[in-house]
Amino acid sequence: MALVDNLNELLAPVVKASGLLLEEIKVIPVGRSRIISVIVDHEERNLNLDEVAASSRAISEILENYSQLGDNPFTLEVTSPGVDRPLVKAHQWKKNLGRLISIVKVDGEKLIGRLKSLDLDSALLEVKSGEVSILFSEIKRATVEIEFNRKDGDKR
Repeated sequence: MALVDNLNELLAPVVKASGLLLEEIKVIPVGRSRIISVIVDHEERNLNLDEVAASSRAISEILENYSQLGDNPFTLEVTSPGVDRPLVKAHQWKKNLGRLISIVKVDGEKLIGRLKSLDLDSALLEVKSGEVSILFSEIKRATVEIEFNRKDGDKR
């Protein structure tokens, strides 16, 4: 079993116990040490710094005593998904309802619209010309667009 798989198995219960989701673990070799990058998220909302810090402490405690890391030093990075991280999982779409979404479809067409609603197979976007329903199977890449001065005053 690869180190990343072992770390997933080891850390998933710790992250879940803190009410978060374990999104991804990366192990990056850097000379004789390595960087262990752990991405955590929340099912329904964006994380705050206190939640990330608490998760980092819990994960660090576990890793300090994990024998499979050996004697080589490591740097632990615990973070939440960045705003540029693609929307691929259902909870990522759900927690971004009302936000502006940029979509590149499989056929190359690009759309930007406000995420109005979701169902199991598609997303409904409000675009300049009206509303558009897009099947998830038609989406190559989808990301949240940053809005600094939203017109309706909602800074969500």
